[in-house]
Amino acid sequence: MHDTRSNPSSPYFFLSYAHTPNRDARGADPNAWVRKLYEGLCDHIMQLTDLPWGARAGFMSQGMGWTDELSANLARCKVFVPLYSPRYFVSEQCGREWWAFSQRQVNQRARGGAPRENAIIPALWIPVEPAQMPQVARDLQFNHATFGQDYADEGFYGLTKLRYLQDEYERAVYRLAKQIVRVARETDLDEGQISKDYESQPAAFGSKEHPPEFDISVLACTRSELPPGRRPDYYGDRPHDWNPYHPESALPLGDYAADLVRTMDYRVNLEVLDDSARMLEPGPPRAPGILFVDPWVLRNPRHRELLAKMDQVAPSAVTVVVPWNRQDPGSHTDGGPGPAELEAVMPRLLRLGRSASRTSVSGVGTLEALQEILPLVVRHATTEYWANARTYPPEATSFPPPRLVDPDSLR
Repeated sequence: MHDTRSNPSSPYFFLSYAHTPNRDARGADPNAWVRKLYEGLCDHIMQLTDLPWGARAGFMSQGMGWTDELSANLARCKVFVPLYSPRYFVSEQCGREWWAFSQRQVNQRARGGAPRENAIIPALWIPVEPAQMPQVARDLQFNHATFGQDYADEGFYGLTKLRYLQDEYERAVYRLAKQIVRVARETDLDEGQISKDYESQPAAFGSKEHPPEFDISVLACTRSELPPGRRPDYYGDRPHDWNPYHPESALPLGDYAADLVRTMDYRVNLEVLDDSARMLEPGPPRAPGILFVDPWVLRNPRHRELLAKMDQVAPSAVTVVVPWNRQDPGSHTDGGPGPAELEAVMPRLLRLGRSASRTSVSGVGTLEALQEILPLVVRHATTEYWANARTYPPEATSFPPPRLVDPDSLR
């Protein structure tokens, strides 16, 4: 990762919006007003900062197409500004832009550099009711009235169309620019990865193909139950404290994975695997899920029994992920529990997991590798969930059979 301050091509903000199509070929460009907003923000930011001539104050997405330039600016921008409208939240392109930026915040938090506030600053093009927003947008609480009550009621589009609110428009643009500059200075995000593969990017919204919930379960040792010779650096007083990527990560594995899955627009249920876990409940799966397994639990007979039970009863919508930190002196390459031992205990779930990602069950060596495979694993678990989910056809309404009536009786 690189500090964005050292890169002169890092824009202060990335304006993400859903492109509005022309009604006909001869009509005026319906996106001209968005460009005016973008240019106004850039002008203010040049005045509010010491950016040199030729520096990038911002970058504007067109809401259509994934280019190298777009990906590079997502990886380097300091602040992400989604321009809310009903069209925005049905756009997979915009959802992918949101997801790509969110990964930078998740990774910074994992490495112990959590910003004091969110670097996503939502702006209103058209006000959208919370019920119309995906979960990731509802979770992002923001008081739009701080930019003016008329702005909160009408959005930038309304202010541009109502001439008597022109002053309110200028005020809202200036206040948004000030907020961008302030948040950019305080969050100081590290640079992210530049992705050229559009199709591999999950969307934070814009897709109705997944259920609203996702289960994450962790089975790991605690410091008090470690086998002889196992270093305690990666463990805590609870199984939930397991952090196999220490010291690269400052977060427990379950928390890091939950943060990533939430950016895919799921409500996450995070739990420690025990006999009462949701994944072990009888019947059809309640949600797709991931089980993270610490290989060292194989040294505990009680944990081995629990894994064997999981292998017998867990639905195929549960995918196993096995972290093996390459820097861990107790990994299977240094005499720790190996893949063959785990295979002997839970052969069915490991076989199913390989169809999602062979790496996920053979040993995820780094935090970066986990970030890369997690979308594949989530997608696989979701596909299995839909393939096995119980469907409930609508109840048929019964009516009495028709009865013939003598026409003379109706007179």
